[in-house]
Amino acid sequence: MPKHYKTARPANKEEASVIALNALTFILSEDSLRLRFLDLTGLEGEDVRARIADPRFLGAVLDFLMGHEPDLLAFAQEQNLPPESAVHARHILMGE
Repeated sequence: MPKHYKTARPANKEEASVIALNALTFILSEDSLRLRFLDLTGLEGEDVRARIADPRFLGAVLDFLMGHEPDLLAFAQEQNLPPESAVHARHILMGE
């Protein structure tokens, strides 16, 4: 039987931001992901807090997850979303 997701595609910037904020929470709650994210971006906790409302930053958060498929799939499963929701959210946030 096919899995039923909450939503297949974010409809607007607000929904895309929620997906990205949930992705950021997912990243920061996993020690290995958090360390890799902060190491790769060069950001510190204060930097993350300062940029949390920036749609381009949120798009970059989704880029990070999409860069490693197992992480993207784990996030999607936790959120009960199809993995392509992150791709659609990123496009909305980046203005594409």
